[in-house]
Amino acid sequence: MSRLMNVSSGPYAPPAPARELTVVSADGARLHVEVHGRVDDPDAPAVVLAHGWACSTAFWAAQIRELAVDHRVIAYDQRGHGRSPASFACTADALADDLEAVLKETLAPGEKAVIAGHSMGGMTVMAAAPRPAFREHAAAVLLCSTGASRLVAESTVIPIRPGRLRTWLTARVLGSRAPLGPVTPVARAILKYATMGPGSAPHMVEACARIVHACPRKVRHAWSQVLDLLDLDHGVRQLTVPTAVLVGSADRMTPPVHTRSLAAALPQLLDVTELPGLGHMTPVEAPELVTAKIRELVTTSPKATKNTQVKEGA
Repeated sequence: MSRLMNVSSGPYAPPAPARELTVVSADGARLHVEVHGRVDDPDAPAVVLAHGWACSTAFWAAQIRELAVDHRVIAYDQRGHGRSPASFACTADALADDLEAVLKETLAPGEKAVIAGHSMGGMTVMAAAPRPAFREHAAAVLLCSTGASRLVAESTVIPIRPGRLRTWLTARVLGSRAPLGPVTPVARAILKYATMGPGSAPHMVEACARIVHACPRKVRHAWSQVLDLLDLDHGVRQLTVPTAVLVGSADRMTPPVHTRSLAAALPQLLDVTELPGLGHMTPVEAPELVTAKIRELVTTSPKATKNTQVKEGA
């Protein structure tokens, strides 16, 4: 199956980047990075986008398309996802290493960016919060549909009461090694139930299904094991830049209980936005609202220093 099984037209068709480069992480992992928008404008504010589990840069297509008009937008494929190879370790520390490497390579010394993370991308931000490069470059953060710990225990994908049985069943469903196969009506219905709100439009479901089904099953399984045991509560407390949190009220993967925990622990919480009836895929389900929140953070965050051109990758 193609690892780039994306939609070809409409708002969720991935826009062509102005530049592409390869960033090498601490352990040698090679990350596919795209730079969109005003890449040669030193005054264009920078935005960095980190996608979630089983997704790719294509997940941010709607945000990239709108922000690229007047921003420099940096998006990268998490290791093993999209165009980033899967031959390296899957750990929370590796996620933090990767974000650090992307920030160092694409931003000038001292340059600030708004960093948005969805789901595992938000966890990446929390894991990287204590890192020097993150502290140097992060002006503000948007956490979309994410949590710091107890991810499997709090998930409501299995519609039974909380407890050991639900946690056990959820771990086996989310950690399944089974291939997802082609995007069929049944596959779309399952994905919509598990990850999206009941009112999600068919073109939104199609976009998410194509992105998720393109993720190699070994990668999907490996990262499910990491998420099962993840505990980033310490990272939340060290996320000392202004942070906004956004969640869908019908999110089964990272329900609003996680948002309340984040809000209670974040040192510089700006606001919490709960979107009625929306599920886990908020950047796709509510693209205008997510983009508007990123723009708001850019407007209110510290100004970036002059940037140098990003380095050309291998």
